[in-house]
Amino acid sequence: MSIAVALALGFIPTLIWLAFFLREDIYPEPRRLIVKAFIFGGLSAFFALLLEILLKPLLEKIVFTLPRLAEENLSVFTGFGIVEEVVKFFFIYLLVRRSPYFDEPIDAMVYMVTGALGFATVENLFLVFSANPESIFSTILFRFVGANLLHALSSAIVGHYWARGIRFNLEGKLIFAGLVLASLFHIIFNYLVFKFSDFLVYPIAFLAILGFFVLYDFEELKKVA
Repeated sequence: MSIAVALALGFIPTLIWLAFFLREDIYPEPRRLIVKAFIFGGLSAFFALLLEILLKPLLEKIVFTLPRLAEENLSVFTGFGIVEEVVKFFFIYLLVRRSPYFDEPIDAMVYMVTGALGFATVENLFLVFSANPESIFSTILFRFVGANLLHALSSAIVGHYWARGIRFNLEGKLIFAGLVLASLFHIIFNYLVFKFSDFLVYPIAFLAILGFFVLYDFEELKKVA
């Protein structure tokens, strides 16, 4: 596989979603800041991977009270989901929180989604360059409607709570609530993929339902000055 094709497979799915979600912003953000958010999201993927490598031995030793869940390695699903959501948020927070262009409630969702798709792009590229070439197209297709969308939606939820936290002067508490909720949805998706690996309609249906509520959140913030 040529490098050009590999890069296209890594970037095109996330750029499609990025174009889709950016249409929700009535007053578009500066392109250079959108590009920076995308890059910061990509950088956060490397940091998250490092944390996951360091935490994996510990997570695998966690004993759950229900043996069936322990056998299915839910501890790793849980830990990785939390790490990724926290790291994505942390990098975007550092980039935009004090920016003069972070001036509307909906901006929190826009920048979080952008960073999340940068994160997902790095994951795509890792798979493209490491997976079996015979199955890479089907893998990327599923990621387009699966993991790529999951990252965007879960981070959008964090962005929504972040925006509400700023508005009601409860930023810390509502960011925490958003991260908890986003991590929970991330964990549920990972579990559904693991549990129904031969019948992926369930995780995709889960994302479709989640996407409906995220689009509602976008519409809600559009009405807030």
